[in-house]
Amino acid sequence: MQFSAAATATGPPYSSVSRRIVFLSHLLTTDVSPLKTPLNFSTNLFICRSSLTPKKPSFSTHKVSVSGDTSKTQLVDLIDGDDEIVRQARRSADWKAARAHYENGIVYQGRVEGSNGGGLLIRFYSLVGFLPYPQLSPSHSCKEPDKSIQEIAKALAGSLISVKVIHAEEEKRKLIFSEKEASWSKYSNAVKVGNFYQARVGSVEDYGAFAHLRFPDGCYHLTGLVHVSEVSWDLVQDVRDILNEGDEVKVKVIGVDRNKSRITLSIKQLEEDPLLETLEKVIPQDGSTGSDSDSTADYVIEPLPGLETIVEELLREDGIIDIKITRQGFEKRVVSQDLQLWLSNAPPNGNQFTLLARAGRQVQEIQLVTSLNQDGIKTALQRVLERVP
Repeated sequence: MQFSAAATATGPPYSSVSRRIVFLSHLLTTDVSPLKTPLNFSTNLFICRSSLTPKKPSFSTHKVSVSGDTSKTQLVDLIDGDDEIVRQARRSADWKAARAHYENGIVYQGRVEGSNGGGLLIRFYSLVGFLPYPQLSPSHSCKEPDKSIQEIAKALAGSLISVKVIHAEEEKRKLIFSEKEASWSKYSNAVKVGNFYQARVGSVEDYGAFAHLRFPDGCYHLTGLVHVSEVSWDLVQDVRDILNEGDEVKVKVIGVDRNKSRITLSIKQLEEDPLLETLEKVIPQDGSTGSDSDSTADYVIEPLPGLETIVEELLREDGIIDIKITRQGFEKRVVSQDLQLWLSNAPPNGNQFTLLARAGRQVQEIQLVTSLNQDGIKTALQRVLERVP
Protein backbone atom coordinates (compact mmCIF):
# COMPACT_ATOMS: atom_id res chain seq x y z
CA MET A 1 0.00 0.00 0.00
CA GLN A 2 1.43 3.39 -0.99
CA PHE A 3 1.44 6.26 1.46
CA SER A 4 2.73 9.77 0.88
CA ALA A 5 3.44 12.69 3.13
CA ALA A 6 1.09 15.64 3.14
CA ALA A 7 2.82 18.99 2.91
CA THR A 8 1.52 21.42 5.56
CA ALA A 9 -2.01 19.97 5.57
CA THR A 10 -3.79 22.77 7.37
CA GLY A 11 -7.28 22.61 5.80
CA PRO A 12 -10.18 20.44 6.92
CA PRO A 13 -10.54 17.65 7.75
CA TYR A 14 -6.91 17.68 9.00
CA SER A 15 -6.70 21.14 10.63
CA SER A 16 -5.92 19.77 14.08
CA VAL A 17 -2.99 17.60 12.97
CA SER A 18 0.62 18.59 13.62
CA ARG A 19 2.63 19.75 10.65
CA ARG A 20 5.48 17.42 11.53
CA ILE A 21 5.72 15.06 8.57
CA VAL A 22 7.51 11.74 8.53
CA PHE A 23 7.94 9.72 5.37
CA LEU A 24 6.67 6.22 6.12
CA SER A 25 6.47 4.74 2.63
CA HIS A 26 8.45 1.61 3.40
CA LEU A 27 7.98 1.15 7.09
CA LEU A 28 5.79 -1.90 6.61
CA THR A 29 8.69 -3.83 5.07
CA THR A 30 11.65 -2.18 6.75
CA ASP A 31 12.78 -2.61 10.33
CA VAL A 32 12.53 0.69 12.16
CA SER A 33 15.57 0.06 14.45
CA PRO A 34 18.32 1.18 12.01
CA LEU A 35 16.69 4.60 11.50
CA LYS A 36 18.95 7.44 12.56
CA THR A 37 16.06 9.27 14.14
CA PRO A 38 13.88 6.89 16.16
CA LEU A 39 10.13 7.29 15.75
CA ASN A 40 8.42 8.71 18.79
CA PHE A 41 4.85 7.44 18.60
CA SER A 42 3.83 9.66 21.48
CA THR A 43 4.12 12.65 19.16
CA ASN A 44 1.46 13.58 16.61
CA LEU A 45 1.93 11.88 13.25
CA PHE A 46 -0.13 12.45 10.16
CA ILE A 47 -0.44 9.91 7.37
CA CYS A 48 -2.68 10.50 4.37
CA ARG A 49 -3.40 8.66 1.14
CA SER A 50 -2.51 10.10 -2.20
CA SER A 51 -6.25 9.79 -2.94
CA LEU A 52 -9.28 10.46 -0.71
CA THR A 53 -10.86 7.25 -1.93
CA PRO A 54 -10.49 4.69 0.88
CA LYS A 55 -8.62 1.53 -0.06
CA LYS A 56 -8.60 -1.54 2.13
CA PRO A 57 -5.09 -2.22 3.48
CA SER A 58 -3.39 -5.35 2.24
CA PHE A 59 -2.58 -6.29 5.83
CA SER A 60 -4.28 -6.58 9.17
CA THR A 61 -3.11 -6.22 12.76
CA HIS A 62 -3.28 -9.93 13.55
CA LYS A 63 -0.64 -10.61 10.87
CA VAL A 64 1.94 -8.25 12.42
CA SER A 65 4.56 -9.91 14.63
CA VAL A 66 5.43 -7.55 17.45
CA SER A 67 8.23 -9.68 19.07
CA GLY A 68 8.31 -7.38 22.05
CA ASP A 69 8.58 -4.33 19.78
CA THR A 70 5.25 -2.48 19.54
CA SER A 71 6.30 -0.01 16.83
CA LYS A 72 4.77 -1.90 13.89
CA THR A 73 1.48 -2.52 15.72
CA GLN A 74 1.28 1.17 16.55
CA LEU A 75 1.91 1.98 12.92
CA VAL A 76 -0.98 -0.20 11.79
CA ASP A 77 -3.23 1.51 14.35
CA LEU A 78 -2.23 4.84 12.84
CA ILE A 79 -3.09 3.61 9.35
CA ASP A 80 -6.47 2.31 10.52
CA GLY A 81 -7.17 5.70 12.06
CA ASP A 82 -6.23 7.32 8.78
CA ASP A 83 -8.74 5.11 6.95
CA GLU A 84 -11.49 6.19 9.31
CA ILE A 85 -10.66 9.87 8.78
CA VAL A 86 -10.87 9.39 5.02
CA ARG A 87 -14.17 7.52 5.29
CA GLN A 88 -15.67 10.26 7.45
CA ALA A 89 -14.49 12.93 5.03
CA ARG A 90 -15.98 11.02 2.13
CA ARG A 91 -19.33 10.55 3.89
CA SER A 92 -19.47 14.22 4.82
CA ALA A 93 -18.79 15.22 1.22
CA ASP A 94 -21.49 12.83 -0.02
CA TRP A 95 -24.06 14.27 2.38
CA LYS A 96 -23.25 17.71 0.99
CA ALA A 97 -23.74 16.32 -2.51
CA ALA A 98 -27.09 14.84 -1.48
CA ARG A 99 -28.28 18.21 -0.19
CA ALA A 100 -27.12 19.86 -3.41
CA HIS A 101 -29.07 17.30 -5.44
CA TYR A 102 -32.17 18.02 -3.34
CA GLU A 103 -31.89 21.81 -3.53
CA ASN A 104 -31.25 21.84 -7.28
CA GLY A 105 -33.65 19.05 -8.28
CA ILE A 106 -30.89 16.99 -9.91
CA VAL A 107 -31.84 13.60 -11.34
CA TYR A 108 -29.41 10.87 -10.23
CA GLN A 109 -28.83 7.37 -11.59
CA GLY A 110 -28.94 5.25 -8.44
CA ARG A 111 -28.11 1.58 -8.17
CA VAL A 112 -30.67 -0.59 -6.40
CA GLU A 113 -28.76 -2.35 -3.61
CA GLY A 114 -31.72 -4.35 -2.36
CA SER A 115 -35.15 -3.95 -0.78
CA ASN A 116 -37.09 -4.44 2.42
CA GLY A 117 -40.73 -4.45 3.43
CA GLY A 118 -41.16 -0.73 2.78
CA GLY A 119 -39.10 0.08 -0.28
CA LEU A 120 -35.78 -0.02 -2.15
CA LEU A 121 -32.25 0.64 -0.92
CA ILE A 122 -30.50 3.03 -3.30
CA ARG A 123 -26.74 3.60 -3.49
CA PHE A 124 -25.66 7.27 -3.51
CA TYR A 125 -21.86 7.28 -3.70
CA SER A 126 -20.72 6.06 -0.26
CA LEU A 127 -24.24 6.43 1.21
CA VAL A 128 -27.28 4.19 0.99
CA GLY A 129 -30.70 5.86 0.96
CA PHE A 130 -34.29 4.68 0.92
CA LEU A 131 -36.97 4.81 -1.80
CA PRO A 132 -40.46 4.01 -0.41
CA TYR A 133 -42.65 1.85 -2.63
CA PRO A 134 -45.22 4.67 -3.15
CA GLN A 135 -42.41 6.71 -4.73
CA LEU A 136 -41.74 4.13 -7.45
CA SER A 137 -42.75 5.03 -11.00
CA PRO A 138 -46.03 3.36 -12.07
CA SER A 139 -44.23 1.96 -15.11
CA HIS A 140 -43.02 -1.04 -13.10
CA SER A 141 -46.40 -2.24 -11.82
CA CYS A 142 -48.11 -1.50 -15.16
CA LYS A 143 -45.48 -3.51 -17.01
CA GLU A 144 -45.94 -6.51 -14.73
CA PRO A 145 -49.42 -6.16 -13.21
CA ASP A 146 -49.53 -9.75 -11.97
CA LYS A 147 -46.46 -9.32 -9.74
CA SER A 148 -46.51 -8.00 -6.19
CA ILE A 149 -44.52 -4.89 -5.36
CA GLN A 150 -42.06 -7.04 -3.40
CA GLU A 151 -41.45 -9.26 -6.44
CA ILE A 152 -40.92 -6.20 -8.62
CA ALA A 153 -38.48 -4.75 -6.09
CA LYS A 154 -36.50 -7.98 -5.92
CA ALA A 155 -36.13 -8.02 -9.71
CA LEU A 156 -34.80 -4.44 -9.68
CA ALA A 157 -31.80 -5.33 -7.49
CA GLY A 158 -28.55 -4.38 -9.21
CA SER A 159 -30.21 -2.14 -11.80
CA LEU A 160 -29.89 1.62 -12.24
CA ILE A 161 -32.99 3.82 -11.94
CA SER A 162 -33.48 7.57 -12.26
CA VAL A 163 -34.30 9.14 -8.90
CA LYS A 164 -34.46 12.50 -7.17
CA VAL A 165 -33.47 13.27 -3.59
CA ILE A 166 -36.61 14.42 -1.74
CA HIS A 167 -35.11 14.44 1.77
CA ALA A 168 -31.51 14.73 2.96
CA GLU A 169 -30.76 15.13 6.67
CA GLU A 170 -27.26 14.11 7.73
CA GLU A 171 -27.91 14.59 11.47
CA LYS A 172 -30.70 12.00 11.45
CA ARG A 173 -29.11 9.89 8.69
CA LYS A 174 -32.21 10.26 6.52
CA LEU A 175 -31.76 10.08 2.75
CA ILE A 176 -35.00 9.56 0.82
CA PHE A 177 -35.41 9.18 -2.95
CA SER A 178 -38.33 9.34 -5.40
CA GLU A 179 -38.51 7.81 -8.85
CA LYS A 180 -41.87 9.49 -9.41
CA GLU A 181 -40.30 12.94 -9.10
CA ALA A 182 -37.60 12.01 -11.60
CA SER A 183 -40.29 10.84 -14.05
CA TRP A 184 -42.19 14.09 -13.51
CA SER A 185 -39.09 16.10 -14.49
CA LYS A 186 -38.69 14.10 -17.68
CA TYR A 187 -42.28 13.70 -18.92
CA SER A 188 -44.54 16.37 -17.39
CA ASN A 189 -43.73 19.09 -19.93
CA ALA A 190 -45.53 17.02 -22.56
CA VAL A 191 -48.77 17.02 -20.53
CA LYS A 192 -51.12 19.88 -21.46
CA VAL A 193 -54.66 20.75 -20.44
CA GLY A 194 -57.01 19.32 -23.07
CA ASN A 195 -54.76 16.35 -23.94
CA PHE A 196 -56.32 12.89 -24.13
CA TYR A 197 -54.57 9.75 -22.87
CA GLN A 198 -55.16 6.07 -22.59
CA ALA A 199 -54.76 5.23 -18.93
CA ARG A 200 -54.81 2.35 -16.50
CA VAL A 201 -56.66 2.70 -13.21
CA GLY A 202 -54.44 2.33 -10.15
CA SER A 203 -55.76 2.67 -6.62
CA VAL A 204 -59.42 3.62 -6.12
CA GLU A 205 -60.33 5.80 -3.13
CA ASP A 206 -63.58 7.28 -1.78
CA TYR A 207 -62.70 10.66 -3.32
CA GLY A 208 -61.72 9.34 -6.76
CA ALA A 209 -59.43 7.08 -8.74
CA PHE A 210 -55.76 7.41 -9.67
CA ALA A 211 -55.02 6.71 -13.33
CA HIS A 212 -51.57 6.04 -14.86
CA LEU A 213 -51.04 7.81 -18.19
CA ARG A 214 -49.64 5.82 -21.09
CA PHE A 215 -47.05 7.65 -23.17
CA PRO A 216 -46.02 7.05 -26.80
CA ASP A 217 -43.27 4.63 -25.70
CA GLY A 218 -46.00 2.36 -24.30
CA CYS A 219 -44.99 2.92 -20.65
CA TYR A 220 -47.06 4.49 -17.89
CA HIS A 221 -44.82 7.23 -16.53
CA LEU A 222 -47.15 9.67 -14.73
CA THR A 223 -50.26 9.43 -12.56
CA GLY A 224 -53.27 11.72 -12.32
CA LEU A 225 -56.43 11.86 -10.23
CA VAL A 226 -59.96 11.44 -11.56
CA HIS A 227 -62.06 13.06 -8.83
CA VAL A 228 -65.38 11.41 -8.03
CA SER A 229 -67.16 14.41 -9.57
CA GLU A 230 -65.31 13.82 -12.87
CA VAL A 231 -66.07 10.12 -13.22
CA SER A 232 -69.55 10.38 -14.75
CA TRP A 233 -72.36 12.83 -15.48
CA ASP A 234 -74.52 10.54 -13.37
CA LEU A 235 -74.52 10.95 -9.61
CA VAL A 236 -71.77 8.66 -8.32
CA GLN A 237 -72.22 7.34 -4.79
CA ASP A 238 -69.20 5.01 -4.85
CA VAL A 239 -66.36 5.26 -7.39
CA ARG A 240 -65.85 1.49 -7.08
CA ASP A 241 -69.25 0.93 -8.70
CA ILE A 242 -67.75 2.30 -11.93
CA LEU A 243 -63.95 1.93 -11.79
CA ASN A 244 -61.71 -0.87 -10.58
CA GLU A 245 -57.95 -1.25 -10.35
CA GLY A 246 -56.51 -2.38 -13.68
CA ASP A 247 -59.32 -0.96 -15.83
CA GLU A 248 -58.22 0.60 -19.12
CA VAL A 249 -59.90 3.98 -19.63
CA LYS A 250 -59.59 7.09 -21.73
CA VAL A 251 -59.10 10.36 -19.85
CA LYS A 252 -58.88 14.07 -20.53
CA VAL A 253 -56.38 16.34 -18.78
CA ILE A 254 -58.31 19.21 -17.14
CA GLY A 255 -55.60 20.55 -14.85
CA VAL A 256 -51.81 20.50 -14.35
CA ASP A 257 -50.22 21.89 -11.17
CA ARG A 258 -46.52 21.97 -11.95
CA ASN A 259 -45.55 23.32 -8.54
CA LYS A 260 -47.19 20.40 -6.73
CA SER A 261 -46.56 17.80 -9.48
CA ARG A 262 -50.27 17.03 -9.81
CA ILE A 263 -52.42 16.16 -12.81
CA THR A 264 -56.22 16.40 -12.70
CA LEU A 265 -58.14 14.13 -15.07
CA SER A 266 -61.72 13.69 -16.22
CA ILE A 267 -63.62 10.83 -17.76
CA LYS A 268 -67.04 12.45 -17.96
CA GLN A 269 -65.74 15.40 -20.02
CA LEU A 270 -65.07 13.06 -22.90
CA GLU A 271 -68.81 13.50 -23.52
CA GLU A 272 -71.04 16.56 -23.59
CA ASP A 273 -73.20 17.37 -20.59
CA PRO A 274 -76.35 15.29 -21.25
CA LEU A 275 -78.50 18.22 -20.11
CA LEU A 276 -77.21 20.35 -22.97
CA GLU A 277 -77.73 17.50 -25.43
CA THR A 278 -81.32 16.83 -24.35
CA LEU A 279 -82.35 20.38 -23.38
CA GLU A 280 -85.00 20.56 -26.10
CA LYS A 281 -86.56 17.34 -24.81
CA VAL A 282 -86.46 18.49 -21.20
CA ILE A 283 -87.67 22.02 -21.94
CA PRO A 284 -89.17 22.29 -25.48
CA GLN A 285 -87.67 25.25 -27.32
CA ASP A 286 -90.74 25.92 -29.47
CA GLY A 287 -92.70 27.19 -26.47
CA SER A 288 -94.86 24.09 -26.13
CA THR A 289 -94.95 22.05 -22.95
CA GLY A 290 -94.14 18.37 -22.98
CA SER A 291 -94.93 15.65 -20.50
CA ASP A 292 -91.75 16.40 -18.58
CA SER A 293 -92.04 20.21 -18.51
CA ASP A 294 -94.22 22.85 -16.90
CA SER A 295 -94.98 26.42 -17.94
CA THR A 296 -95.74 29.49 -15.90
CA ALA A 297 -99.06 29.75 -17.80
CA ASP A 298 -100.56 27.23 -15.36
CA TYR A 299 -98.93 28.25 -12.06
CA VAL A 300 -96.00 30.10 -10.57
CA ILE A 301 -92.90 27.95 -10.54
CA GLU A 302 -91.32 27.51 -7.11
CA PRO A 303 -87.61 28.40 -7.41
CA LEU A 304 -85.06 25.70 -6.71
CA PRO A 305 -83.61 25.81 -3.17
CA GLY A 306 -81.11 28.67 -3.01
CA LEU A 307 -82.11 30.13 -6.38
CA GLU A 308 -84.42 32.81 -4.94
CA THR A 309 -81.54 34.37 -2.98
CA ILE A 310 -79.37 34.43 -6.10
CA VAL A 311 -82.17 36.12 -8.08
CA GLU A 312 -82.58 38.79 -5.40
CA GLU A 313 -78.84 39.52 -5.42
CA LEU A 314 -78.73 39.65 -9.21
CA LEU A 315 -81.46 42.30 -9.27
CA ARG A 316 -79.18 44.53 -7.20
CA GLU A 317 -76.48 44.44 -9.86
CA ASP A 318 -76.18 47.42 -12.23
CA GLY A 319 -77.57 46.63 -15.67
CA ILE A 320 -79.94 43.84 -14.54
CA ILE A 321 -83.49 44.96 -15.36
CA ASP A 322 -85.72 41.93 -14.76
CA ILE A 323 -85.47 38.23 -13.91
CA LYS A 324 -88.21 35.65 -14.36
CA ILE A 325 -88.40 31.87 -14.10
CA THR A 326 -90.28 30.85 -17.24
CA ARG A 327 -90.14 27.05 -17.49
CA GLN A 328 -88.94 23.95 -15.72
CA GLY A 329 -88.36 20.32 -16.60
CA PHE A 330 -87.09 17.07 -15.18
CA GLU A 331 -84.18 14.93 -16.26
CA LYS A 332 -84.32 11.15 -16.28
CA ARG A 333 -81.23 10.90 -14.08
CA VAL A 334 -79.59 12.87 -11.29
CA VAL A 335 -76.43 14.69 -12.31
CA SER A 336 -75.83 16.61 -9.08
CA GLN A 337 -77.83 17.38 -5.96
CA ASP A 338 -76.09 20.77 -5.67
CA LEU A 339 -77.55 23.86 -7.29
CA GLN A 340 -75.80 24.65 -10.55
CA LEU A 341 -76.29 27.88 -12.47
CA TRP A 342 -74.87 28.84 -15.84
CA LEU A 343 -75.50 31.03 -18.86
CA SER A 344 -77.16 29.09 -21.66
CA ASN A 345 -75.41 28.84 -25.00
CA ALA A 346 -78.71 29.75 -26.68
CA PRO A 347 -78.42 33.06 -28.63
CA PRO A 348 -79.93 36.12 -26.85
CA ASN A 349 -83.25 37.62 -27.98
CA GLY A 350 -82.48 41.31 -28.05
CA ASN A 351 -81.56 42.25 -24.48
CA GLN A 352 -82.96 38.99 -23.08
CA PHE A 353 -80.59 36.19 -22.09
CA THR A 354 -81.33 32.69 -20.81
CA LEU A 355 -79.93 31.22 -17.61
CA LEU A 356 -80.26 27.58 -16.61
CA ALA A 357 -80.47 26.29 -13.05
CA ARG A 358 -80.24 22.63 -12.11
CA ALA A 359 -80.47 20.63 -8.88
CA GLY A 360 -81.11 16.89 -8.72
CA ARG A 361 -83.42 16.01 -11.63
CA GLN A 362 -85.06 19.43 -11.79
CA VAL A 363 -84.08 22.06 -14.37
CA GLN A 364 -85.40 25.64 -14.52
CA GLU A 365 -85.11 28.19 -17.29
CA ILE A 366 -84.62 31.81 -16.26
CA GLN A 367 -85.11 34.82 -18.55
CA LEU A 368 -82.78 37.70 -17.78
CA VAL A 369 -83.50 41.16 -19.18
CA THR A 370 -80.35 43.25 -19.05
CA SER A 371 -78.33 45.98 -20.70
CA LEU A 372 -75.15 43.97 -20.12
CA ASN A 373 -73.41 41.88 -22.73
CA GLN A 374 -72.52 38.21 -22.20
CA ASP A 375 -69.21 38.95 -20.46
CA GLY A 376 -70.91 41.51 -18.23
CA ILE A 377 -73.52 38.94 -17.19
CA LYS A 378 -70.82 36.41 -16.33
CA THR A 379 -69.00 38.98 -14.20
CA ALA A 380 -72.23 39.91 -12.40
CA LEU A 381 -72.99 36.23 -11.76
CA GLN A 382 -69.51 35.70 -10.35
CA ARG A 383 -69.87 38.63 -7.94
CA VAL A 384 -73.26 37.36 -6.77
CA LEU A 385 -72.06 33.79 -6.23
CA GLU A 386 -69.15 35.13 -4.14
CA ARG A 387 -71.62 36.97 -1.88
CA VAL A 388 -74.15 34.16 -1.54
CA PRO A 389 -73.07 31.44 0.92
